[in-house]
Amino acid sequence: MEENFRDSIGTITEEGKRNWIFPKKPSGRYYDYRKYVSYFLLVFLIAAPFVKINGHQFLLFNVLDRRFNIFGLPFWPQDFHLVVVSMIIGVIFIALFTVAYGRIFCGWMCPQTIFLEMVFRRIEYWIDGDRGAQIRLDKAPWTGKKIRKRLLKWSIFFLISFFIANVFLAYLIGSDQLIAYITDGPMAHLSTMVPLLIFTAVFYFIFAWFREQVCIIACPYGRLQGVLLDNKSIVVAYDHKRGEGENGRKKFRKNEDREALGHGDCIDCFQCVNVCPTGIDIRNGTQLECVNCTACIDECDHIMDSINKPKGLIRYASEDEITQDKKFKFTARMKGYTAVLVVLIGILVGMLFMRNEVEANVLRLPGQLYERKDNNIISNVYNVSTAMLTRFTIGLPAMILARSLSPSSSSTFSLSKTSTSDSWSCDRKAVKFA
Repeated sequence: MEENFRDSIGTITEEGKRNWIFPKKPSGRYYDYRKYVSYFLLVFLIAAPFVKINGHQFLLFNVLDRRFNIFGLPFWPQDFHLVVVSMIIGVIFIALFTVAYGRIFCGWMCPQTIFLEMVFRRIEYWIDGDRGAQIRLDKAPWTGKKIRKRLLKWSIFFLISFFIANVFLAYLIGSDQLIAYITDGPMAHLSTMVPLLIFTAVFYFIFAWFREQVCIIACPYGRLQGVLLDNKSIVVAYDHKRGEGENGRKKFRKNEDREALGHGDCIDCFQCVNVCPTGIDIRNGTQLECVNCTACIDECDHIMDSINKPKGLIRYASEDEITQDKKFKFTARMKGYTAVLVVLIGILVGMLFMRNEVEANVLRLPGQLYERKDNNIISNVYNVSTAMLTRFTIGLPAMILARSLSPSSSSTFSLSKTSTSDSWSCDRKAVKFA
């Protein structure tokens, strides 16, 4: 196994230029499973901002108005401590998941991979054809046919990018607001339309040109593999013991006894390389560019079927399983991560249960003195500052205000929250002291 592959990445040529990847269209059982998962997640991503629970958006991240909905539950800036705990839980969960199963999130659940592989590349296969046709089209002169194909593909890519930008905008400002903007027309909301077009251009750039470079260069998750993975982690791995044999790989020849000649099951067909969306050779071992998409597993299984060899030359396995035939075990390291994760989840659940529905502060208006009125009545003016931490109608007992005014007073103030706005109604009354 050569080690010079680690000196550079597969998407850069020796001259330092972009090496455009033309992956073969994948097929197989894992690819079918990925399609089911991807389409489910796509439907969820698109529908989530338009689904409402008790009239409230399912997911909302309105930073400007400081309003957040998660699974229909409201959260406010006062709940920032919950966000911190949730982020720590997310980091620990990612660490545990990576230690156990490698970069499987990238290949199966990452929005970048789902959009690129299950949306944009499938459109590209439909318009430009499979790997061979794409390479020929790329090298062909700019004829009318090539121009038509390029314009059609780029136009569809732009429209999808614009649609994705609108979906993300619904998460930020709310689906009702987005629909209102669409109804009013773009010219009525240029301050929103301009950022929307900028995000459309960003998405178009990522999916039409930058592509797998996001996973290799921009995303920091790939770098975590070197810290978190070990010989016991389950990753997409090449069984080098079986594939190399004693005398290495060899091209397939019919009726040849490869085992007697000391050659492994790998016939050096390079199909695992051709189908890889990041252009790596999985036979070189775990690499930064590998997103665990399983395309090489499906392709290798197909080749093994074709030459009457058992499947699994490339499969989900750990290094210890390949070299020492050790099955996956829940290690002490994983148990430690799990213990921390369970404790943090318990803390978060407890904090959610102890979370107040309303916070209220009653303070005298600064610079305002009391007023003495007829019939021995003393009048004061107060500021009522409230934070509504739920979306449900709540009636606040006026005892909050009455106690603030006078311990001996039995008068009450009526506060009630009847809508999702930030305003409360308050019936101000003069309090007569005994």
